[in-house]
Amino acid sequence: MAKNYYDITLALAGICQAARLVQQLAHEGHCSQEEMSVSLRSLLEMNPASTLAVYGNNEANLKMGLETLLGVLNANRQGPGAELTRYALSLMLLERKLYANKAAMNQLGERIDQLDRQLAHFELESETMISSLASIYVDVVSPVGPRIQVTGSPAILQNTQVQAKVRAILLAGIRSAVLWHQVGGGRLQLMFSRNRLFEQAKNILAHC
Repeated sequence: MAKNYYDITLALAGICQAARLVQQLAHEGHCSQEEMSVSLRSLLEMNPASTLAVYGNNEANLKMGLETLLGVLNANRQGPGAELTRYALSLMLLERKLYANKAAMNQLGERIDQLDRQLAHFELESETMISSLASIYVDVVSPVGPRIQVTGSPAILQNTQVQAKVRAILLAGIRSAVLWHQVGGGRLQLMFSRNRLFEQAKNILAHC
């Protein structure tokens, strides 16, 4: 069956957007709020009508992720691009470990379903909800391994609010990695279909 590179590229952009937000947080202590909201909201879209529906039905919501994806596909093995590539590949690897662990996948689904009760009282971007998302990452995803090494300013990374945001966004990155596999994404494409992915990302960005 022919691969749907549009959907695959959107999901990859979702992974890359999470990677970029984590990088911003780790180095600067803050990140782009709108893009963070898009990433966090993707966690609540468990039965989407389309791939784009996971990201609010708007390609522009993934502009940062698409730009990051272009950089990753073009990146050399050093500097900020290499860090983003490492985060993206780490999220993909962790998602595969999680997928292979049915008990962890079931627990993840249950914990995300339970968020609805809290969302009746708190905004998704509130400290309370970010802390809940972070605890899902710590309790369910981290034990599956391997651990994602986040690099940045040691002083910033000691801040508990930054830690919670990083973990919540990594959880959103895992959501995009799950989606990436569901729509036909795979590691071999990153080696053999880079040009196709690059052109697709450029075409989507042209509408943003």
